[in-house]
Amino acid sequence: MATSAGAMAPADSLLRYNPPVLASRSPRAQPPKGRPSTPGEPPQELLNVILPPRREWEEENRRWVQEVSSAPSTRADIIHLQEHLDRRLQERQARETGICPVRRELYRQCFDELIRITTINCAEQGLLLLRVRDEIQMTIAAYQTLYESSVAFGMRKALQAEQGNSDMEKRIAELEEEKRELERQVSEEKARCETIEKRGNEKQQLEEKKHTEEVQFLKRMNQQLKAQLESITAVNK
Repeated sequence: MATSAGAMAPADSLLRYNPPVLASRSPRAQPPKGRPSTPGEPPQELLNVILPPRREWEEENRRWVQEVSSAPSTRADIIHLQEHLDRRLQERQARETGICPVRRELYRQCFDELIRITTINCAEQGLLLLRVRDEIQMTIAAYQTLYESSVAFGMRKALQAEQGNSDMEKRIAELEEEKRELERQVSEEKARCETIEKRGNEKQQLEEKKHTEEVQFLKRMNQQLKAQLESITAVNK
């Protein structure tokens, strides 16, 4: 069945597909579901189970279906696949190391193409590769979940640390303000002590001066009385 200009162009993929065809919605046109009961199924049906067709466009009672190709590959095709993979990695600027969704997707497409090629030559090998692929994907998904959990845990700890730093900085600011207040109180008390000491010294000096004046006054009075007494005594003689 020929393709129509109204069908959406499929995204470029390393996995080889047949051209899109217009299919009906009848149950017989549905791709088979579930794994085959025997390895003797026709290659296209087996490929549809292992690598399900992708739908590009649906409209009312019509849909476009694109199945993976059942054409065998040659050594030149494998070399072209490798070159295509390297070119796509470079075009999409995939990272060479570390976590890279782009590199992971391209290698997944490449692995699916290898499964397709192997399944055409030997169905059992294709099913075994499918099992390996599914196990790898589950392992990667588990690691991704663990990574995301670790990132979330790290973010929580970072936020807690940041909150702790904020609380600590606030407490430091409060203590510095308390220190400044205590220093101000110490300065005031020191000034008050100096004032009291100064007044005490002045009062002591006044007391000493007053005492000295009183002593001198008493001495003069004593001398005057002594002189009067001597004068009286001399007259009586």
